[in-house]
Amino acid sequence: MAWLLLVIGGLFEIGFTTCLRYVDGFRNIGWTAGFLASVACSMALLEVASRSISMGTAYAVWGGIGALGTVIVGIAWFGEPASLPRLLLILGVVLCIAGLKLTAH
Repeated sequence: MAWLLLVIGGLFEIGFTTCLRYVDGFRNIGWTAGFLASVACSMALLEVASRSISMGTAYAVWGGIGALGTVIVGIAWFGEPASLPRLLLILGVVLCIAGLKLTAH
C-alpha cells in the first residue's frame, strides 16, 4: 500500500509542477489553488509512504516520478524537445526508480 501511495504522491508532484507553469506569480487564483492542493497532497502522501519505505528510497522514487512525469508533460503539451539523448536519459531515470523498488526491503 505504501508504494501505491508513493506513486500517487509522485503523480500529484507532476500536477504541482504543471500548475506552477500557470500561476503567474501566484496571481492566477485557479492555478495557484491547484498548485497548493497538489503540493499538499503530494507531500502528505510522501510522508505516509515514508513510514513504511526508507526515506531515502521514498524520496528518490517520489522525485523521480515527478521529474519523469514533468518531462513527459513538457514534451506532450508544451512542445519541449524529445531528442534521443533526452529520451535515453529519461529511460535511465525509470531504470533507477525500478532498481530502488526492487532492492527495497
